[in-house]
Amino acid sequence: MVPIPYRVARRRRETHDSWTLELEPHGDASLAPLAPGQFAMLYAFGKGEVPISVSALPLVHTIRAVGTLSAALCDAHPGAVLGVRGPFGTAWPVEAAEGADVVVLTGGIGLAPLRPVVHHLLAHRERYGNVVVLYGGRSPEELLYTAELERWRGRFDVQVEVAVDQADAGWRGRVGVVTTLVPKADFDPDHTVAMICGPEVMMRFAVAALQDRGVRAEAIHVSLERSMKCAIGLCGHCQLGPAFICKDGPVFRWDAVEALLRVREL
Repeated sequence: MVPIPYRVARRRRETHDSWTLELEPHGDASLAPLAPGQFAMLYAFGKGEVPISVSALPLVHTIRAVGTLSAALCDAHPGAVLGVRGPFGTAWPVEAAEGADVVVLTGGIGLAPLRPVVHHLLAHRERYGNVVVLYGGRSPEELLYTAELERWRGRFDVQVEVAVDQADAGWRGRVGVVTTLVPKADFDPDHTVAMICGPEVMMRFAVAALQDRGVRAEAIHVSLERSMKCAIGLCGHCQLGPAFICKDGPVFRWDAVEALLRVREL
C-alpha cells in the first residue's frame, strides 16, 4: 500500500490534453506485473494520487489532463519521480477468449485500457479468430495512437475501423458514432467475445448494437472506470449496488451489471 517510486522514462503527447508516460522503477523495488485491464494508483508528490489503467505493458499510462492532479501527472517530464501502487482490479478476459472472434469496441480515451488487449491479440494472433477493432472519437484531433492504428490496419489480419463524430477537411474516414461500425464488422456473433471501454452512455449503445447482431450478454465485457479513489473498496466512492468497481472491477461481464446500470441513482 506504500507507493513505490517510479521514474518517467519517456513522455509523449497524444492529443491536446493527453500524454503517455512510460515508467520504470526508480530503485530496487517494483510492482508485480499488471494484466490488461488492471490499473495502478499514480501519486504526484504534494498533489495526491489517482487510478489510471495501464495502456501498455509493463507500466505505461495514457492520462488526460482534466484536473489539478491529472494535469500534474501529464506535466511529469522524463526524470521526474512518481509514486505507484498496484496492481489493482480485474483484467480483460484475453485468455478465455482464445479460439473465438474478438471485438474491441471503444471511444475516446477508452482505447487506452484496451490497447494492451490489442497488443496481446496481435502478438498471439494464431490463438484467435477474427479480430475487430472499432474506435470512435469526437474529432480527428481527439484520436489516440493514430500512427499505431495505421500499423494495425496495415497488418491485414485485423479489421480496424475508425469513425469521428465531426470531421475536418482532411478526414478521409468514417463519420458518425462508433456504434455505426458494428453492423458491417466481420465477426461471428455466436462465437465472439466483446470488450468495451468508453463513456457509459457509449457503452450502453455499443452493447445494444452488439446484441442486435446476436452477441450474448455473457460474452460482452465492459470497463466501468468511474469514481474510483482508494482502490481497495474502503472509501465507498465507487460503489455500484453490492459491487465496488475498484476491487470487483473495473472489468465486468455485462450480464453482471446491466440491471445495476439501469438504476439512475447508482
